[in-house]
Amino acid sequence: MPATTVSGEGVLVTGVYGTGKTSVVEEMAGIMEAAGLAYGAIDLDWLRWFDADIDEARSQKIFLANVTSVTTAYLDAGVERFALAGAIADQTALAALRDALPFPVRVVRLTLALEEIAGRLGSAVTAERADDLRVAAEWLAKGIGRDIEDIAVTNDRPVRETALEILGWLDWIPSP
Repeated sequence: MPATTVSGEGVLVTGVYGTGKTSVVEEMAGIMEAAGLAYGAIDLDWLRWFDADIDEARSQKIFLANVTSVTTAYLDAGVERFALAGAIADQTALAALRDALPFPVRVVRLTLALEEIAGRLGSAVTAERADDLRVAAEWLAKGIGRDIEDIAVTNDRPVRETALEILGWLDWIPSP
């Protein structure tokens, strides 16, 4: 964790591409806003989306610096709860993320059958989503991203139901 720790708490919603991480976090944000909670919602993929002539280690360092910078700024603004969306491959990557965050984070891994993921990603408008399907299938086959979570939640229902289940588990809102 960064040297100065400010009070706050977070949840990382992780899983393979196509499980609905960003959609669930968006829904959680809407629910928290309606409940009057001070929250921040961050898609971690956006904090690592750049292209420069640098190696993976340097890219990872920039990503983690972005995470620290954004979350610290949000804390300074009064945010108390953070909903983060991002695919995390293993315990090492999770430990690096936790070290970059100025608050503790619990981990929810979304699960979904590959056939459902294919249906979701197949209807996406960007060509990159086809590559995401290949990566999702690889992660599922190799067990990448598994066993890093505090709880696993199947996201095969309306996104609001999944979001409410997670927020209830966190005790951020009353359980449904």
